[in-house]
Amino acid sequence: MNNLQVGERIRAARLRKGLNQMELGEALGVSFQAVSSWETGKFIPDAGHLPQLARVLDLSLDALFAEGEKKWELKPVNYDADRMFTFVKGRAQILGFSQALAVLDLLRPAHGEQRRPSRYGFGCSYTVHPLTMACHALALGLREDDILAAVLAHDMVEDAQMKPEDLPVGDRVREAVALVSRNLYDPEDPDWKEKYYGNIRKNPLACLVKCLDRVNNLAGMADAFSRDRMIRYTEETDRYYPALLETVRKTAEWNDAWWLLRYQMMTMTEAFKRLL
Repeated sequence: MNNLQVGERIRAARLRKGLNQMELGEALGVSFQAVSSWETGKFIPDAGHLPQLARVLDLSLDALFAEGEKKWELKPVNYDADRMFTFVKGRAQILGFSQALAVLDLLRPAHGEQRRPSRYGFGCSYTVHPLTMACHALALGLREDDILAAVLAHDMVEDAQMKPEDLPVGDRVREAVALVSRNLYDPEDPDWKEKYYGNIRKNPLACLVKCLDRVNNLAGMADAFSRDRMIRYTEETDRYYPALLETVRKTAEWNDAWWLLRYQMMTMTEAFKRLL
């Protein structure tokens, strides 16, 4: 890898972040002339600046110094919110899931114009998230009205500013949705995350919903998250989710779903650890 190639990658990453040379230099504690010297291949950043450079530019050091660079053609994920809605509604009707059907009627009005973000221009309706989770639950053989209703409603308190008691569901589902709603915690509390996951861990349905949510978010985070956020998300998964999965495992009829969710979560987090 020669200096000019490294410089070209620094420049491309800087432009993707919308920074000029002076702004990047200020973030790193160096002059814009130093940044210019890197980008033109005259010099390369010294070792002391590399970790911060990687964080600011959302670029791994492997990507910066790799001998070869693969130019992938990025494509949108195969989301089809309308088809998923029809599929989930049809299954809920066949299974007689009155709660799930009631929540489906609220899904589009509740989330309105909310979008699932993409760093690459592939944003889509936010409803694909709960609908994908519902499809996943059904594919795992989870045939309970409470599960499907909780999955479909899980973000309505946090994102749509609804109250748990306003949801057209029973107390068991309301409790699970309230437990997974982060906005019910004080973000200024340094222990809020410990309390959040500690409370979820006591409720099997909340644990199941949160694990389905995490698998779906892990699968799509490379499209939406910065590298730094992906690292934090992987660390959070590694720290808190084994206990949630263990709670799911203790419900006998969910044992097959637990095994598959554990497999899916572990393979993704271990892959991200190696790539990030």
